[in-house]
Amino acid sequence: MIRTFIVPGKPQGKARPRFVAKNGLVRAYTPKATADYEAAIAWAYRQEYGDSFGGAPVGMIITATMPIPKSAPHAEKSRMQTGWLRPTVKPDWDNIGKVVADALNGVAYDDDKQIVEVFIQKFYGVEQKLTVVLYDLVPEVKA
Repeated sequence: MIRTFIVPGKPQGKARPRFVAKNGLVRAYTPKATADYEAAIAWAYRQEYGDSFGGAPVGMIITATMPIPKSAPHAEKSRMQTGWLRPTVKPDWDNIGKVVADALNGVAYDDDKQIVEVFIQKFYGVEQKLTVVLYDLVPEVKA
């Protein structure tokens, strides 16, 4: 089974947790921007599919389409649009993977420990978005 969905908007990575001390206790929390982005990813998946893979092993392909900088020279913009010039800007690929994996926890699969292979790529494009492809790795049984 293969499932593909798109999260519109500029791709974001998972931000580091923040800490607050209150009454001598230190508490960690996820920054609001990260929590909002995780909710958008989960919502995009639910809109498209609704149900989960359950406990099956899962593979994931993530494509982050980053904005083309307005300051880039015309020749570079052309190479960016065709994929010859790729983004080496933040967010880092691993933080993109983390935010997607955490967002889909309990939504697309029971737990992100089920993810057994991942491919993450970044491109420039006119339309900023995150494209996620999920696939189960359970072999089909043919009768």
